[in-house]
Amino acid sequence: MLSLAAKLALSPLLAAQALYVIRQALVLPEPEGPRTGVIGRGVPLRLLILGDSSVAGVGASHQSHALSGRLPPLLAKHHQVSWQLTAQTGATSASTLRTLADLPEQPFDAAFIGLGVNDVTRLTPPKLWLKRQHALHALLRSRFQVKHILRSGLPPMGHFPLLPQPLRHVLGKDAKRLDTALATLCAADETLSYIPLNLPFEPKYIARDGFHPSEAAYAKWAELIAPHIPVA
Repeated sequence: MLSLAAKLALSPLLAAQALYVIRQALVLPEPEGPRTGVIGRGVPLRLLILGDSSVAGVGASHQSHALSGRLPPLLAKHHQVSWQLTAQTGATSASTLRTLADLPEQPFDAAFIGLGVNDVTRLTPPKLWLKRQHALHALLRSRFQVKHILRSGLPPMGHFPLLPQPLRHVLGKDAKRLDTALATLCAADETLSYIPLNLPFEPKYIARDGFHPSEAAYAKWAELIAPHIPVA
């Protein structure tokens, strides 16, 4: 872990690099396509898909090629899946709590959450990160009757080609800290499933912006998630 003193020493360079990335980065839109749907036959499954720009499908040409388009068909082999996508670019744990508080109350059997990158870029400390994860889980259970919560691990930001060094190294270490904290939290609760984001870091799995998943990566991500949702 990079020490606080080292971060402070590097802070002018890190700030300059972050500003450069913001100014130069290719900004990809959230794809068009349905954000709710019903598919399949079998045991009913009400699924909430929650998260940030990657969960919203940035990097895909249409929602059918993004995570929300790939995951429900895999689950439809055993379920009639009623799914809803609630995700937006820039979402953090704090903003997602506000989004959930404003979402009309309705029951879901399971919720998938993909968050963390924007918490990392906002330098969220692990203790505050964990506090907000507890709050998210509590709200999903109390307001939406969610029985099982699936948590995606954070991506290895230390490999993001868009980010220059040493910014890439610093954000990579911070992402690892939050990811480890999340995995530990999930291991202590049988209603939580931690799913490591073990996607290949090859060019075909990275979107044109060098930051988001490609359509091929979304397909593989869905395949990682599907086995963690109970069949019945």
